[in-house]
Amino acid sequence: MTVIVAHDTPDAIRGMLKRWFIEPRPNVFIGTLNARAHAKTIAYIRRNSRDFGMLIISSAPNCQGYIIETTGSTPRKEVDFSGLKLIAEKWIDPENVPF
Repeated sequence: MTVIVAHDTPDAIRGMLKRWFIEPRPNVFIGTLNARAHAKTIAYIRRNSRDFGMLIISSAPNCQGYIIETTGSTPRKEVDFSGLKLIAEKWIDPENVPF
């Protein structure tokens, strides 16, 4: 399963994502793709994602059961915290931001 949270998605990419995913809320896409379709879809998004950001969470055979990827500028950042992949919204102490 893959969940994509997009910001300011261009109509062309939004239409392409609707082929493979459902959109339960604006700019939130959920779907299950085989490995090849997933890789091609993400590669297409990365090639054409210069002006918008996406957070992509996909199932993976690791200890957490998922991987987190980001494309472009997003308000939330992926953080590795003692081997766990987490999403940071903001930091209380801006001097200790790890990214």
